[in-house]
Order: sequence, then C-alpha cells, then structure tokens
Amino acid sequence: MTDQRKEEPEEEEGEAERLECPECGGTNFSESGGDLVCNGCGMVLEESQIQESAEWRAFTEEEREKKARAGKPLTYTQHDMGVSTEIGKGGELFKVAGRKRGQYYRMRKWHRRATKSKDRNLGFALSELKRLVSHLNLPKSVHEEVARLYEKSVDKGLVKGRRIENIIAALIYIVAREQGNPRTLDELSDASGIEKREIGKAYRYVARELDLRILPARPEDYIAKFAGDLKLSGEVQARARKIIEQAREADLLSGKGPTGVAAAALYLATVLEGEKVTQREVAETVGVTEVTIRNRYKEFADELGLSEEIEEAENN
Repeated sequence: MTDQRKEEPEEEEGEAERLECPECGGTNFSESGGDLVCNGCGMVLEESQIQESAEWRAFTEEEREKKARAGKPLTYTQHDMGVSTEIGKGGELFKVAGRKRGQYYRMRKWHRRATKSKDRNLGFALSELKRLVSHLNLPKSVHEEVARLYEKSVDKGLVKGRRIENIIAALIYIVAREQGNPRTLDELSDASGIEKREIGKAYRYVARELDLRILPARPEDYIAKFAGDLKLSGEVQARARKIIEQAREADLLSGKGPTGVAAAALYLATVLEGEKVTQREVAETVGVTEVTIRNRYKEFADELGLSEEIEEAENN
C-alpha cells in the first residue's frame, strides 16, 4: 500500500529563517531593556530576555577590575592560591562592636593555629619572594614561576633542613636567567643578605633535584638591565648588542664571563656613541673589575677593527 501523504519540499541548505514583524512586516529590530522591539511600528515581539552582558559600564581597566564580581584569578604567589579566607585581615575588626571583637580575636587565633605547616612555610617564603622580586625589579612572570617551583620544592621535601631564603634566592637566579632577565649573584647576595657561596650551593642542589637544565646566560641578556642602571640611551644599547654579535661571530666570547663582556660592550658603545661614562662607573654597576673592562675593551677594539672609529669619536 503506497503512502498517500504529500511530502513537503525540504528547505534548501543554507536558507535561514527571517524574522518578520506580524504587525507591519518589518525586519528591522532593536533590543531595549531585555525586549525585542520592531523599529517600524514599535511592537514588542519578545520581552524579558536574559541579558548576558554586565549591567554596569566601565571605561578603564581599573574600573573594570573594581566592578567585576568574579574574583581574582588563582595565583601561586599566595600560599592559598588567593582563594581562602583570613579572619580579621586589615582593619575590619574595628568595624564591629567592642563586645564582638574579642570573639573574633579568638577565632583568628585558632584559625592560625589550625593552619597547616606547609601553609605557614609558604606564607613566610612567599613574603620573602615578594620582597626580593620588588627589590630586583623582576617581572610578574618570574614571580609566578618562582612561587610555583618553591611549592614544588616543599612538596618534594627539598626545603627540610635548609634555609628558606637560600632556596628562594636560588630559584630566582634560575628562573630570571631562564626568562631572559638574569640577575648576578652579587645582586642576589646584596638583596637577600646571603653569601654568594650559599646561593650557588642552593642553586646547584635545587637544579639537580628538580631536573632544571638552564643554559648559560648570554651577555646581551644583561645589556638592558645594566644600561638602565647607568641611564644610557637606546642607541648605546643597540650598539652594544651589535658589538657582542660581532664578537660572537669572531669567536671572541669563548671562556669569558657574560657580565664582563656586557660591561665592555656597553663601555665601548658609549665611546662610539659619544656618551660620557667612566670605566669605574660601569665596573661598580656591573660588579666586575676595571681591569676586566679594559682587557675586553682592547680586545674588541683590535679584533673587530674599531680602533680608528674609536679614535675619531674620542677626538670629536
């Protein structure tokens, strides 16, 4: 028995339905306060639609962060990832009645006593990390990665029997070098108050236990930092990088310390660009001797064929 039902023609692929106003047949609509309104006759087609956008307006990033209610992102730079509650933090306890304040003080005391030893360790370590990152002017990416690696070190038991400050300084040395913002052992020692020998010892231990393989620092990685400390121009920085590149091509960098090479390249660049800075100023800023700068300076000038240009710059 054959099917007598009439098959309806299928809608062509890609043909979309067009919404039309049943009153005037218009197709131009706008949303207003959750209502879909025809612009032709004013008829409301849909009402009380869900508004997915924010009900507030913000014109700057600061206003947007202040008005947003989703909370801060998780971060390793806080021992609780930034999501736990601390009773009585800041000056909030002074906003409650005096008879209730004592109760809150007792709650805060027992809350601190109930905190795990790992959280206490992280709380102290991350405050020291924050101080060093600020003192050394390191970017947020270094701060976050050092905090992550320190928590990993705590979980693996690498901190037991060792000073927290030593491990933090060693991790900063590793991560800053890895991310192209290296700091010298002298800078870390001055900032942390720890001897260079102790930082180096902790560095080798942590790198071995966490299987961190860090390539030797390159001289050009220090140029921006040292030039900023010496208040040198961008032209000097560019010229110093070019000198280092030429020296590498001429195989003049083998066996030489990156900070000494960077210091000599910067001093040579200041001479060529006509900016006044003494060898002593460069040596004190970088943390190398004036003899090292003079030796590298003379070698670069002779081997790279810059002697005539140097003489001309000095005469001008």
